[in-house]
Amino acid sequence: MTVRASPLDPRRGILAAGPLRIPCALGRSGITSGKREGDGATPLAEMAVVAAFVRGGRRGGPFRLPGLPLRRARAEDGWCDEPGHAAYNRAVRLPLAASAETMQREDALYDVVVVLDWNLRSRARGRGSAIFFHIARPGLRPTEGCVAVTRRDMGRLAPFLRPGARMAVRR
Repeated sequence: MTVRASPLDPRRGILAAGPLRIPCALGRSGITSGKREGDGATPLAEMAVVAAFVRGGRRGGPFRLPGLPLRRARAEDGWCDEPGHAAYNRAVRLPLAASAETMQREDALYDVVVVLDWNLRSRARGRGSAIFFHIARPGLRPTEGCVAVTRRDMGRLAPFLRPGARMAVRR
């Protein structure tokens, strides 16, 4: 899968997967090669698809992501985004004394969350955390640095979200 920024709006892109060309939302600061925690940018990188969280009991039914390590998001699931914490850029159990976001949001953004290998295998503090591929806000409004698509398009992309898959973000 390849994501390229739109020439009209750096906060939007086109995701190409096989014959599909799908509009997507990017970070509010566009794409950057110098990703930092809290900058609101999507990293210019090639990232492996690692695993996924899905939220059950929501409209649209469960997502099927064959072969991808899949976890049902629970109320205690979180992701640490505190650079000084030992669990920085890792899945954590909530509540956590450090800053962390919940994987079971009230809105639909994290109904399907695909974890991308940004700053996971060789973590560097402050280099950015929680870079996911998830459901977009209405109107494909910008993300905090993730790549996001509509729920319908996430379903269309499900066959491409398997172990060994990669998402390359380009300019």
